[in-house]
Amino acid sequence: MNLGILGGGQLGMMLCQTASKLGINTFIYTDSNDSPAINFSNSYLVKNYDDFKEIDNFIKGCDIITYEFENIPFTTLDYINKKLEVHPSPNINLVIQDRLTEKKYVNQLGIPTVPFVEIKSSDEISKLPNNYFPGILKTRKMGYDGKGQTVIEDPNQIQNVNNDQYILEKKIDLKKEISVIGVRYLDGTLFTYQPIQNIHQNQILYKSSSPAQIDPKIYNQSIKWSEKIIESMEYVGVICFEYFIDKNEELFLNEIAPRVHNSGHLTIESYNVSQFESHIRAVCNLPKVEPQLINHSEMYNILGEEIEIYRKRSNFLTNEYFHDYHKKQPKSGRKMGHLTKLISS
Repeated sequence: MNLGILGGGQLGMMLCQTASKLGINTFIYTDSNDSPAINFSNSYLVKNYDDFKEIDNFIKGCDIITYEFENIPFTTLDYINKKLEVHPSPNINLVIQDRLTEKKYVNQLGIPTVPFVEIKSSDEISKLPNNYFPGILKTRKMGYDGKGQTVIEDPNQIQNVNNDQYILEKKIDLKKEISVIGVRYLDGTLFTYQPIQNIHQNQILYKSSSPAQIDPKIYNQSIKWSEKIIESMEYVGVICFEYFIDKNEELFLNEIAPRVHNSGHLTIESYNVSQFESHIRAVCNLPKVEPQLINHSEMYNILGEEIEIYRKRSNFLTNEYFHDYHKKQPKSGRKMGHLTKLISS
């Protein structure tokens, strides 16, 4: 079987590594020569995502197609899906690529998010009631790792907002952040991994721990809500749900990532089946494997120049697992690798 993957970052790289172990060939389509996944795939194309002639050549080399990040243009995903099956469905991406439509979608399912309001101009910020502040002004599209986000302390703080592509979220009294990774197969079988606890620094994920240290009520609620969204979307593949827990032990959905996720990297060593294997099994309709936690674990992102320290290390402990993303340019804040530590339960 030939699996096509749109996107060539570290998520695509780890999908390729896992697919190889399952006897599946991978074909990467990326728009960047500095894409680590191309070094682990059976074949690849480095072309623009709107080059439909090359997209057609990509389609010809695949039996099924998936993607490793959600900002692939919808027009490209939709074009491919009309010729060859894409999982997850491009229609899901159309909802999730926009923070406003995403939040409205989950609110309609009865799942709460942090209070938010659509922003179309700077004047609208100044007219909001004080209980929206401090707030976080976010672009509706293309934001990740803190990009496209600005903290607004009060309604008089002037921002250059002159289009309809923003939302303002109320900044809550945050206690913890968790994520839930789920997988749904083509026949509707659904599994979830145990909630993962996350710590961010400078709005970039720093550390993930599994399982999360949370109240059983929060544990069950996060699983229930995640499963409800997956079923509603008739999703196929791995998906991640990020949640906020406030100081009153109230749970709020923050964001949805329709793909394998940074916080789930620790599943490679701590579960019987990683998030990457679950995704490939689901989209390629392979035999199902229910995720089971084997070891408690912690995962640390390695950013920028820090990668050179790890690349020079030769004394990793037996419970440490270093993953190098093989990126050429270690820019500040750029995810260059991660380290997973297995810990005693």
